[in-house]
Amino acid sequence: MAYISPIKNDALTILCRELEKNNPIKISDYEKYGVKRGLRNPDGTGVMAGLTGVCSVEGYYISDGERVPKEGRLIFRGVDINDIVNGCVSENRFGFEEVAWLLMFGRLPTQAQLDRFCDVLAESRELPDDFIEDMIMKAPSKDIMNKLARSVLALYSYDENPDDTSPENVLRQSIQLLAQLPTIMAYAYQVKRRTFYKKSMYLHPIKPEHRTAECILNSLRSDKKFTDEEAKLLDLCLMLHAEHGGGNNSTFTVRSTTSAGTDTYSSIAAGIGALKGPKHGGANIKVTNMLNSFIDNLEDITDEDQVADHIAKLIRREAGDKSGLVYGMGHAVYTNSDPRAVLLKKNAKQHAVGTEFEPEFRLLELIEKLTPEIFEKVKGSKKVMCANVDLYSGLIYKMLGIPQDLFTPLFTIARLAGWTAHRMEELITGSRIMRPAYKSMAKNTLYVPIDERTSKNIL
Repeated sequence: MAYISPIKNDALTILCRELEKNNPIKISDYEKYGVKRGLRNPDGTGVMAGLTGVCSVEGYYISDGERVPKEGRLIFRGVDINDIVNGCVSENRFGFEEVAWLLMFGRLPTQAQLDRFCDVLAESRELPDDFIEDMIMKAPSKDIMNKLARSVLALYSYDENPDDTSPENVLRQSIQLLAQLPTIMAYAYQVKRRTFYKKSMYLHPIKPEHRTAECILNSLRSDKKFTDEEAKLLDLCLMLHAEHGGGNNSTFTVRSTTSAGTDTYSSIAAGIGALKGPKHGGANIKVTNMLNSFIDNLEDITDEDQVADHIAKLIRREAGDKSGLVYGMGHAVYTNSDPRAVLLKKNAKQHAVGTEFEPEFRLLELIEKLTPEIFEKVKGSKKVMCANVDLYSGLIYKMLGIPQDLFTPLFTIARLAGWTAHRMEELITGSRIMRPAYKSMAKNTLYVPIDERTSKNIL
């Protein structure tokens, strides 16, 4: 049964008014004092906050002080993601585990190293005794991301040496989490199915020979059946989501908490909380919801004029969630292209054309094609804009039969590889707790005895 808060709505209204009245910071004050909101420069680029050898995200270059757009590149430890993907595809093998090794250890693995790494992951997938019943089944969650965070924190209690932040111990914890998170996600989803959807819960045994993508599909399919092609498509998604530089919100959160000296479980749980946000990892669900607004309001979702009209309504806050955003379009770094979106679009097309999913794919193509021009017309902005990773990922998950509940959790499973690499880098090379400055806008005022204070609002 849901917990019912004892705080009444009328009391909340009064408290909120008090809160808003006493937080008077204006947006114009940020510019006045040279404060970069969101740690962003005026041109939208991130403030330089650190150094990393884990990943490079390139989307423009600077010429005479101006940003010049270019094709996007995503580079893991010096290796272009396109080369990694093409190598795995040409040899018809899974790549996520190879990417995880590359990110964590800094170089591509030999076949022997990769095989042993996969064996270690397989040996580590099982959860501690009674963990499933005590930590997952007894407290069902409406949102799997919250359950992932809670479960990661709970694993602290099952670790004989949880607070040791030596590289050896953190590496052990990181590998175990990389192996266990797919298992936690699968169980959390099955419990949600039973509790909130009143559907059957099926729990399948883990097969040690399965790679991560296969393990996930095995746990989600009631008949445990999937094709190699389906598993390789999901594997591609995991590879592309595994890492994206130290400045993205969740990775920065992991690095920031790591700089405080906290344990691995607390740091990764914090990263999960950040990734859940709709402005970050939760954006793939926003794209799906946005597509539904097209489907529900247009007679023909492949008609260019109808799609263009609806995009304009989205930008003018007249449709969708009234945010003014076209989800899946635009990025803080990428300008001409997001390499992840390019790869996902190519694979989405291969699997959608000639199937029931082709109309949705054509709709996404139109959104990608039309949004920059319409955005410029409505907003007067000439910002170069491309599709980002979220535009096509949701459709691929849908084609794989993966429920929307798991879109962001799957992102989490993949991104854990990058988080652990950055955490290790921060522990090894960082030596100071992150402590940025905030300018206080509070005015000095005298202390007033409580019996002399007045207020118009009475609770």
